[in-house]
Amino acid sequence: MSDPIVNKVAESGLITLNLEKFFPQGEKLVFDLKDYLFMGMILKEKDFRESLKKIDWGIYSAKNVAITCTADAIIPVWAYMLVASYIQPYAADFIMGDEIQLHRYLFQKNLSAINPGEYKDKRVVIKGCGETPIDDFAYAEITKILRPQVKSIMYGEPCSTVPIFKQSPVKSI
Repeated sequence: MSDPIVNKVAESGLITLNLEKFFPQGEKLVFDLKDYLFMGMILKEKDFRESLKKIDWGIYSAKNVAITCTADAIIPVWAYMLVASYIQPYAADFIMGDEIQLHRYLFQKNLSAINPGEYKDKRVVIKGCGETPIDDFAYAEITKILRPQVKSIMYGEPCSTVPIFKQSPVKSI
């Protein structure tokens, strides 16, 4: 008689956390102020305000928007504020920055929704390989969120992990 096959990974009590679950969803758009500059260099207040009034802001409905200026021009702060005031009622969310910064902001926002207390004294494996490429910052961010609560953090797959953090045993006096 042979011994029964035991799934040691299933019995280990490891919790696998897949960062793909927190990957930002939804369409991302860029609002570029360069399209509203005189000669591509100068922001003329009156013309800028008139241009903004003519925009169909509905195209930003339920979208995530990066407000930026890709032209090498000096843009007054109020111009970004004015665009934000027009976009805010429509957009799902927006930032002042480029599309990469928007992605990172949305990813961090999704990760911050995690309740670290749910992982108190647990052994957590942060899944390392998947179909969606995950930016390095997300791995550091999840470590920052979980480290104060968990017993241990590992990277990889439950069958093959790299140890990242292990809580020191409490010494009795």
